[in-house]
Order: sequence, then structure tokens, then C-alpha cells
Amino acid sequence: MLRTMKILLVVTVASWGFVGALHNVIDWGETTGAVGAATSMATFDQGPASWQATNNLLVVWLGALFIVLSKIAAGVLCAVGAFKMWQTRDGDVDAFANAKTFALSGCAIAIILLFGGFVVIADSWFELWRSDTLRAPVLDSAFRYGGMIALIAVFVGQTND
Repeated sequence: MLRTMKILLVVTVASWGFVGALHNVIDWGETTGAVGAATSMATFDQGPASWQATNNLLVVWLGALFIVLSKIAAGVLCAVGAFKMWQTRDGDVDAFANAKTFALSGCAIAIILLFGGFVVIADSWFELWRSDTLRAPVLDSAFRYGGMIALIAVFVGQTND
């Protein structure tokens, strides 16, 4: 039963990655617009005058691609991991533990995106914490998703199954 719960949790992370990437691609203008708003620092007073603010389209596109590709990579790795975990669910502890590698790698990529991309780059470098407009929808979501995915990774990574 515990192994099945771990597999289902990994499937939810894969689903998060695929659904998120799909929405980012379907509404590409909104995706690049949000990244551009963060990098230009235009959503708070004196932000655009900051030395690190940029409207460079390459930076915006790289940021948007980083988001989409990270979600896809997390989704694929978690899906492969869930499949491998499913195949070994009745096997010995070592086989099941080895099957978790892809799933835990997918969770790690998602956390790198959410913490590295949103907290380190958007929040710290581009000072998104100063933006009343974007702080809650962007940073609160990144923290919420990152925290849940990290908890799932910790639970799945335990070897008590």
C-alpha cells in the first residue's frame, strides 16, 4: 500500500509538470509577459531604474524556455520513475529503491526550477519581493509547489517500504 501511495504522489508531480508546461505553451504570450515583467522590474517603483533590470528579449525567452523545459523534464522523469516504481512495486527493497531514481530526479528538477528560477533569480536577483502585483501569484505559488514537491520527494525517498 505504501509503495502505491508513493507511486501516485510521483504521478501527481509528473501531472503538475505536464499541465504547467502545457498552459505555459498555450498561453506563450502570458508566459513571456510574466517573465518580462519580472526581468524588467516594471511592476514596482524605481525597479526599471535598477542596474539589473532588463527588457532583453533573449533573457525573457531563455527564462520562459527554462520554465517550460524544466516542467517537461520534471514531468517526463517523474512519469518514467512512476512507471519503473510500478514495475517493481512487488519486488525487493533494493529494486524499488533503484526505481525511484528517475522520480527523485524529476522532483529535484522541479525544485531547482521553483527555488532556483523563482526564488533565487526572480525574487532575489530581480527583486520580485518588492512587487505588490507579482509577489503573491508568482512567489507564493512557487513556494507552495516547491514545498509540496520537496515533501513528496522526501517521502518517496524514504527506504521504509
